[in-house]
Amino acid sequence: MRKITHVAAGILLRADGSFLLGSRPAGKPYAGYWEFPGGKLENGESELDALKRELVEEMGISVTAATPWIVQTFDYPHASVRLSFFRISGWEGKITAHEGQEFAWQVPGQLNVSPILPANGPILRGLALPDEMAISNMAELGETAFLAALEKNKPRWLILREPQLNADQYRQLAEKVLAICKGQQTRLMLHDASELAIAIGADGVHLPARSLLKLEKRPALDWVGASTHNAAELSAASALSLDYALLGHISPTPSHPDTAPLGWEGFDALIQQGWPLPVYALGGMKPQDLALAQQHGAHGVALMRAAWI
Repeated sequence: MRKITHVAAGILLRADGSFLLGSRPAGKPYAGYWEFPGGKLENGESELDALKRELVEEMGISVTAATPWIVQTFDYPHASVRLSFFRISGWEGKITAHEGQEFAWQVPGQLNVSPILPANGPILRGLALPDEMAISNMAELGETAFLAALEKNKPRWLILREPQLNADQYRQLAEKVLAICKGQQTRLMLHDASELAIAIGADGVHLPARSLLKLEKRPALDWVGASTHNAAELSAASALSLDYALLGHISPTPSHPDTAPLGWEGFDALIQQGWPLPVYALGGMKPQDLALAQQHGAHGVALMRAAWI
């Protein structure tokens, strides 16, 4: 078995959502390729300590606010690396190229530099995901109020989950919702309905855990996510290269009254195993829980009732 090199990498984020890439300097493997700044862990260092040290050495900045994000393992011809990524929202100092590299701010989905270091490629997709993932709640609101709230609140992403509807009713609702979503740039994920998503042109599908565990390959849609509750389900989502997972539930919730919540301790225990896809905290979440969720390694929060207030 090849020795694994542990690396910490930082995604510097500005308030407008743009992020920083740096080019690898001459003399290093993959010189000229673009990557997220960072470097190898030294003996006794934590991932975050290594990242802070590297960013001082590489670019002259001191990190003041960072949260763990995802972990990617990648095999290069010359090495196997385990990359621990952090999202960095605060730093002090002027970004300066201390190693002859170049830096460029990028917009998710609109890169203007290349080539990208192979291990960093899958990470770029996750940066297009929102901090808040909305889940429909028509069962409580009623159709008229739900559609009105959708037009008013304009969530960036929506999972249309309405298990009380039959297939025909769900399709009719999905077509109405899709028309609204297209008009306001909301990405629409249908719930456990891959064929319908393809047929009507939805952005993707969100899978319940029971369906996730039956799949042998990823559905042929642009975006695919899943609900998870444990390590086995997160492993299945990772193996299928899904774009995100919801993990919960964190707090007691009316939608799952008979299931014991994970709590933040249980969420932590699972997240710390390291997963190659962004994970949302699910279950009783509110917008004000976002910062806490991200401190625990979540990409963001999944909101049902709180999305429609």
